[in-house]
Amino acid sequence: MATKPHLNLIVTGHIDNGKSTTMGHFLMDMGLVDERTIASHAAESEKTGKGDTFKYAWVMDNIKDERERGITIDLAFQKFETPKYFFTLIDAPGHRDFIKNMITGASEADAAILVLSAKEGETDTAIAPGGQAREHAFLLKTLGVGQLIVAINKMDDSNYSEAAYKVAKEKAEKLVKSVGYKLDKVPIIPVSGWKGDNLVKKSENMGWWTGKTLLQAFDDFEAPEKPVGKPLRLPIQDVYTITGVGTVPVGRVETGKFKPGDKIIVMPSGAVGEVKSIETHHTQLESAEAGDNIGFNLRGIEKKDIKRGDVLGHPDNPPKVAKEFRAQIIIIHHPTALAPGYTPVMHAHTAQVAATITEFEAKINPATGGIDEQNPKFLKVGDSAIVKIRPVRPTCVETFKDFPEMGRFALRDMGATIAAGIIKDITEEYKPA
Repeated sequence: MATKPHLNLIVTGHIDNGKSTTMGHFLMDMGLVDERTIASHAAESEKTGKGDTFKYAWVMDNIKDERERGITIDLAFQKFETPKYFFTLIDAPGHRDFIKNMITGASEADAAILVLSAKEGETDTAIAPGGQAREHAFLLKTLGVGQLIVAINKMDDSNYSEAAYKVAKEKAEKLVKSVGYKLDKVPIIPVSGWKGDNLVKKSENMGWWTGKTLLQAFDDFEAPEKPVGKPLRLPIQDVYTITGVGTVPVGRVETGKFKPGDKIIVMPSGAVGEVKSIETHHTQLESAEAGDNIGFNLRGIEKKDIKRGDVLGHPDNPPKVAKEFRAQIIIIHHPTALAPGYTPVMHAHTAQVAATITEFEAKINPATGGIDEQNPKFLKVGDSAIVKIRPVRPTCVETFKDFPEMGRFALRDMGATIAAGIIKDITEEYKPA
C-alpha cells in the first residue's frame, strides 16, 4: 500500500456541468488512462450519435448502462497520486435519481470538488432551490465534509474570459457561504474539463489566472486524522457468497482497527464470530484500520446474520442500535412543509431504512445555533430543527459527537433529498435478545 496519507475525494455538481468530463480528462493528463482508451471512447461515442463529447466522461462512466444514457449512475472509484497524497476519487452522480449514491459517497469523503459551469445560465440552474449543486453543497457541509474546492468549468465556452469567471465565482461564493464554508478556505479555480486547462497543467489560455491548478490545489487539503484509537465500527456495504471461501462481507472501516483472529459482533443481530482473513484488492492484510476499504471472511457468522447496513464491532464495545434518537436536521427540499409523523427513508452510512419523525422539539437559527421556536407545528425548506426520529426497525447509528462517521444521515422521499442531519443522542437503545 502507498505510504502517503490517503484521502477520499468526491466530485459533485449539477448534471450537465461537466464533472465526469473534467475528472476523465484529469485522469488522462495524470497518465492514468491512456490516449488509446480515450480514442476508443470517442469512437464509441460517435456511434451512439453523441459526437465525441462524452469521450472523457466515459473514463468515469464505465458502466454500459450509463454510456447509453449518458449519465453517471453508480459511484465510480478511481485512484491517483499527487506529490503529497494518495487519492481515491469518488465521482458522485449529479442526476437526481442517484443522489442516494452521492450520500453514500459524501459520508465517506474527506474532501470534495464542486464543479460549476461558467456557461451563462447553467450555474443559475445548478444553485437555484432544487438545483443539484446547491443540494450537494448542503449535503457535503451537513455530512461533515469540511474541505472543498470549487472548479468553474467550461471556461473554453466564453473563450477563457476573466469576466465570465468572475460572474460564476460570485455565484459560487454566495452558495459556499450560505452553506457555512469559510470563503478563505475554498479555492475557486477556472478550468476547462473539455480542453484540459488548469487541471494538471497550468492553462496557457488564461494569462490572468495566477492561482493554482486543480492538481496543485489537491495538495493543500489536510489529511484527516485517522480515528484508529476509537472502538471498531465497520458498516457493511455488501455481502458476497464466494465458492470455496464462504460469506465475504465488504465495507470500509470507519473507526478503530481489527485483525484476523479477532472476535467480532454484528449488530443489530448480535451474532458473534471470528475474523478468518482480511483482504483489499486481492492482497491479504495482517490488519485493517480506519479508512481501509476491505473484504473479509468470518467464521461462525451465517449469511442470514449479516447484511448491508449492519455494523461490525468488537464484543466489548458493540455498535449502538437505536430505536429512537434526537437529531439536528436541515430541510433541503420539500414541495410544501413537513409535519410530525412524516416517514421518509433514512440513509445513514450504508443503511437505508424508513424512519418516522415523531416530534419537532425546536426550530434552530442556523447562523447562531439558538432556538427560534419551541415545538414548531411544521418545517419548511431552509429550516434547521431538533427532532426525534424513530426508524421502523432498530438501526445501527452513533452520536455525531462520539463517531462523526456514524452519526450523519440524510432523509429522502420521492426521489429527492428532503433533509440531512446529525445525531445528537440516542434516546432509546435496542439490545438484541
